[in-house]
Amino acid sequence: MNDKQHTIKSPVTVSGIGLHTGVVANMTFLPAPVNHGYKFQRVDLPGQPIVDADVDNVVDLSRGTTIEQNGARINTVEHTLAALVGLEIDNVLIQLDGPEPPIMDGSSITFVRALMDAGFEEQNALRNFFEIPQGISFKDSAREVELAALPLDDYRVTVMVDYNSPVLGSQHASITNINQFPDEIAPCRTFCFLHELEMLFRQNLIKGGDLDNAIVVVDRVVQDDELDHLARLLNKPKVEVKKEGILNNTELRFKNEPARHKLLDLIGDLALVGRPLKGQILAARPGHAANVAFAKKIKKAMQEAAIKNVPVYDPRREPVMDINRITQTLPHRYPFLLIDKIIHLDETTVTGIKNVTINEPFFQGHFPNNPVMPGVLQIEAMAQTGGILVLSTVPDPENYWTYFLGIEKCRFRKKVLPGDTIIFKCELMAPVKRGIAKMMGQAFVGGKVVMEAEMSASIVRKENV
Repeated sequence: MNDKQHTIKSPVTVSGIGLHTGVVANMTFLPAPVNHGYKFQRVDLPGQPIVDADVDNVVDLSRGTTIEQNGARINTVEHTLAALVGLEIDNVLIQLDGPEPPIMDGSSITFVRALMDAGFEEQNALRNFFEIPQGISFKDSAREVELAALPLDDYRVTVMVDYNSPVLGSQHASITNINQFPDEIAPCRTFCFLHELEMLFRQNLIKGGDLDNAIVVVDRVVQDDELDHLARLLNKPKVEVKKEGILNNTELRFKNEPARHKLLDLIGDLALVGRPLKGQILAARPGHAANVAFAKKIKKAMQEAAIKNVPVYDPRREPVMDINRITQTLPHRYPFLLIDKIIHLDETTVTGIKNVTINEPFFQGHFPNNPVMPGVLQIEAMAQTGGILVLSTVPDPENYWTYFLGIEKCRFRKKVLPGDTIIFKCELMAPVKRGIAKMMGQAFVGGKVVMEAEMSASIVRKENV
C-alpha cells in the first residue's frame, strides 16, 4: 500500500448515460491538493455546489448509493469511488454536468483506465489511514447479512454471496492486496435477476439500463411472450436465453463475477468513511444498505479515536521530512536541533518526532542522577515543529526566520525520560496574518499528553532583520 498521498497528474473525462436516471453526463476527474479527499461537483447547477463523498451525506439506497449536500444530489457513486480506492488515489475533484456518473459497462474498468491514463502524482503528505483498532461488526439477521472489520496492517476484503439460485448459488470473492483491484475486480459488472427487472422499471429506476451495462440473471424458465416483453422494455429487437442462465447469453468475465462486483460495491461504499482503511473486511451477503450502515459504524469508531487526539507514529513509514530536509528548512544545529522527523504536514497541522536518549547533552547537567528532559526544551522542540508549519506557508522558507512571540496556557503533565519518543502536534488556531501565527501544540508519549501550550510566532524575511 502507498504510504504517501496521491492525486492524478492531469484532468481526464469520461462520458455516458446514468444507470438509474438515464441522463447522459460528462464526468471529469481533476487533481486536488493534500487532504482534499473525494468530492463531487455539480457544474450544471447554479453555484456549482460541491458534495463531499461522506457516509453522512447518503440519502438514498435504491439499488445504488446516492449522496446529497448543498442542494445537489449525486446518484450511484459506488463504482466511481471504488476505482479511486482501488488505484490508491486519495485526492480528486469529480466534476459532473448531470445527476449521475456514467454507468459505462456496469463496472469500474473504464474509470480505472481513464485514471491510469491521467497518471498519478505523489504528494508530500502521509496517507491518513484509519487502522481498525478492534472488531467492528454489523448484522441484519432478517436478511442474513453480516459484515465485520478486524485489525490488520493491510487492506483485505472477502465477500460471500448466496442467492439460493440454481444459476448463481454460493459464491466467494476476495482480494489480499489492493493492487489486485484493477485486473481482478474493476472489470466486474453490476447485475440483477430477471424477476427484478419489471419491479425496477416500475420504481422508475434503471432508465439507462441496457444489456450492455448490466448482467441479467435468468433463474427460471422464461416463455417466448415474456422474452418479447423484455425486449420491448430494454428497447431491443430480440432477447434470448441459451447458456448459463444469463439474458442474451452474455459471457461472464469471471465465474464468480457477481460476487466480485459485490466486493467492488463494498469497496466503493466504504470509501465514504473519508479515510483509507487498514483492516480485514469480511462480508456475507452485503448490499448497499448494509454497506452504508457498516461504514457509519466505522466512521463512528474513527470519530471516537479522533477525540483522543493522539497522532499515530509508525517508524517503518517514510517521513514527510527526514533530518536532512529539516536542516534545509530550520536554521538550528547540534545541540539545539531538537526534532528528528516530520511525519505529517498540511496547510494547518504538523506532526514531528523527537527520540529522547541518555546521550542528550542536557542530561549531563540537568538532574544527572535523575534524568528528566527539561520542560523548556520540550517547548523549544514543539516550537521547532511549529516552525516547520509556519515556514511551509512561504515558497522559500530558507530565506525566513521564525521567532517566538508568546507562550500561553502551558502545562506539563508527565515527565519525559530517556528512551521516550515524543510526538509533537501543532495546529494553527487561525490563518497566518501579517507574518503572525498562533498555534495549539501538544506533546504525546505512549499515547498520553505530556505537555501542551498555545504558542505565538512571527515569520520574518532574513533581509528585513
